[in-house]
Amino acid sequence: MKKISIIFGTRPEAIKLCPLVPVLQQTGGKLVPHVCVTGQHREMLQQVLDVFNVKPDVDLDLMQPNQTLGSLTSRAIEAIGRYLGQHKPDMVIVQGDTTSVFCAALAAFYHKIPVGHVEAGLRTWDRFSPFPEEINRVLTTRLTDLHFAPTVTAKNNLLREGIDEKNIIVTGNTVIDALMIAVKQVGKHPPRIDDLSESLQPGTVVDAPPVVLITGHRRENFGEGFENICNAIIDLAKRFPTTHFVYPVHFNPNVREPVNRLLHGDKLTNIHLIEPLGYLPFVGMMARSTLILTDSGGVQEEAPGLGKPVLVMRDTTERPEAVEMGTVKLVGTDRKLIVREAARLLTDENAYRQMAQAVNPYGDGKACERIVKAIQTL
Repeated sequence: MKKISIIFGTRPEAIKLCPLVPVLQQTGGKLVPHVCVTGQHREMLQQVLDVFNVKPDVDLDLMQPNQTLGSLTSRAIEAIGRYLGQHKPDMVIVQGDTTSVFCAALAAFYHKIPVGHVEAGLRTWDRFSPFPEEINRVLTTRLTDLHFAPTVTAKNNLLREGIDEKNIIVTGNTVIDALMIAVKQVGKHPPRIDDLSESLQPGTVVDAPPVVLITGHRRENFGEGFENICNAIIDLAKRFPTTHFVYPVHFNPNVREPVNRLLHGDKLTNIHLIEPLGYLPFVGMMARSTLILTDSGGVQEEAPGLGKPVLVMRDTTERPEAVEMGTVKLVGTDRKLIVREAARLLTDENAYRQMAQAVNPYGDGKACERIVKAIQTL
């Protein structure tokens, strides 16, 4: 029997790691999952845990009001180190590029515990974009023993950095595993979102108006970037009065302040600012939407699986496969470019069809199976 410690803290990490837990449990006791959460996204994290019926074995409860990256990093390394010393897992699994990922990998290294990195090899080659995620994943790579690359492009990035090919396994992205589970649940029981009218709800709605779904939370967009995004949304809402712009607003005050000030202040009835959505309602809204504007990494992977064009409000992306396939387009936080590209997709059927029907390059829903198989051979 090997104890496999799965460590995560944010909602995106939970979405991509929770599907791994039951697959580990199906190994007949050969691999036993032990789930440790750092508690960075408390409310949003619990929603995902409930969807996948995952109960943490340990909750480090690290979140503090107005914490800095430095304070979080120091507390996380110390707390995760204590956890590893007490529970002594045979391997640590982390996912992605958050502060908790880097801290868990470093703490595991200090304890000489092998690290498996899910979604390894993503790169923008710009250390400040996304910030601090690019450096988090680069440093995590140096601490990792098994690199679970979601695509061949990610594998090639790792090879370029001198990682031994025998330690890289191309698995597909676990977000597709999660999405397939979520779509089935949403199909059986379409979620209802209290802040939206009946015509905007997920599920099949007769004569439903078009919906543009918006998400934003990236640190590098704080300040002028979010002001540009908000002004672009206002421009689009005025130009397309029968299209509805639904924006679940992230809890971070650096997001809420400009969004509430600018978008509430304009009082346009087709802009809907709502509270952050749970995972299933969000999947339902992605499926319900016509177009998605986002700075999220996970949405770039999920939305193409639902046939939804994505405009990415970032200057760089560590997920170039979707850009190359044509399902995603970078628009940065340029107000005019966001408006121009969104308007094109809302008015040009051929342009829309080309993006909506492009192939999703991120997997077949069996990434977790491949990860478990690789762990068993370690």
